[in-house]
Amino acid sequence: MPCVSPSVPPPPGPVVRRPHASVLHLDLDAFFAAVEQRDKPSLRGKPVVVGGTGGRGVVATASYEARVFGVRSAMSTREARARCPHAAYLRGRFDAYREASGVVMGLLREVSPLVEPLSMDEAFVDLAAATDPALRDLSTPAVTEFAEELRTRVREATGGLTASVGLGTSKFVAKVASDLDKPDGLVVVAPGTEQELLRPMPVSVIPGVGPATAERLRRAGVRTVADLEGLGLDELVRQVGNAHGRSLHDLARAHDPRPVVAEREAKSVSAEGTYETDLRDTAVMADLLARQAGGVARRLADAGLSGRTVTIKVRLHDFTTLNRSATLPSPVDDAASIARVARRLLAELATTTDLRDGVRLLGVGVSGLADWVQEDLFGTLLPGPDDPDEPAAAADPHAAPGADPEAGAGPADDPAGAGARSDTTYAPGTDVEHDEHGRGWVWGSGRGVVTVRFETAATPPGPVRSFRVDDPALRPWVRPTSPARDRDAEDGGEDGGGAVVPRD
Repeated sequence: MPCVSPSVPPPPGPVVRRPHASVLHLDLDAFFAAVEQRDKPSLRGKPVVVGGTGGRGVVATASYEARVFGVRSAMSTREARARCPHAAYLRGRFDAYREASGVVMGLLREVSPLVEPLSMDEAFVDLAAATDPALRDLSTPAVTEFAEELRTRVREATGGLTASVGLGTSKFVAKVASDLDKPDGLVVVAPGTEQELLRPMPVSVIPGVGPATAERLRRAGVRTVADLEGLGLDELVRQVGNAHGRSLHDLARAHDPRPVVAEREAKSVSAEGTYETDLRDTAVMADLLARQAGGVARRLADAGLSGRTVTIKVRLHDFTTLNRSATLPSPVDDAASIARVARRLLAELATTTDLRDGVRLLGVGVSGLADWVQEDLFGTLLPGPDDPDEPAAAADPHAAPGADPEAGAGPADDPAGAGARSDTTYAPGTDVEHDEHGRGWVWGSGRGVVTVRFETAATPPGPVRSFRVDDPALRPWVRPTSPARDRDAEDGGEDGGGAVVPRD
């Protein structure tokens, strides 16, 4: 006798769609790489890769010029170098990214009080709650015109960064729309046309359909959203479970009642990244959490703070968000301690949650803050062979910025005895200042030498010069502190500390 699954009752009550395309999703294009190209004139129009620059590094963001060669976020830097050896490989400047993100989020909050940031470079805005008089009319032509103006404002306020924008009757539709015309695109999905747009798309466009779920659905004959729409609720629940089945049943019909939720002020310091490609390797996740811990530690140090509670945030492929925390006997503020706890929390989470379907966001935070810095309980750790990124070797001025160091080179071979710590200070991409030549950025460093290209966003491409790493005329350039830095910024993500990997 065949096994018959019990009938599943329909969801309680109808799902009502908005009458207007009043949910806006804004996504800054190749954010980290775009900021680097904006601030480094010699890199404009050229392949740029931001992330870990050492042998165990991971790509945070690749410019569109690098993507032509197959470079993607969450790819190992080693593989990226093999695909695009002539790209500029930069370590990342999170103060610059936070500043640009703060400008954009500020513009969005001028439009509406309901702004929901997803990462440094991505946010939902509820235009139905807008305070901007330009949005008294929510008709499709009116919101389209407004979105064009908003993109222009973003470009002007950020010094040339572009954003892709989608508008729809729900978060789901707006997010899908913003991905359709990248980069620098605008897509508005008029009310009533949602299913017409979605039906031909692969089923993987729906949040919650990772590789494992897609394979289960494929075996049931489901490859497109139209196929999924034709699958009954009973069968969907049988295939993927009750909660997941109901969610897919609704989203296949463009039903998504989730509201746009404004961010709340958090008494913590955190870093997180959203990834263009879902992560499935827990070793890579642990490595990324350690990098984010570095960024959190730097911000704690800048503010003279430490905290007792370390939290990790993991958003799964289906947008389920999980948090795990540990409260320590004493406050911590150093990267090694924060990373150690974050890795342990991830390992514990992996024992109860299958992460192989994919993780789209990782984050680390420290809360329970105190306005003092703890004595160093664990000692100051210099970079070693097990660290995620090794310092780069001496740069060849004729090579691409951040080029792969030659075999055997590095701090151990430094004839000047400058040491790994000084070389690491001058990672590729770092902002520096010289008494005679002014401001520039690090082309590469190692063997006691640092090579700098002297240019800024406001200058033409500048000259390249090399100096001893301990030259007293050369120093890191520190971005002026702004009130935005005191906010609980999301370091991405794309892009957490040091060389986090956010989404593009």
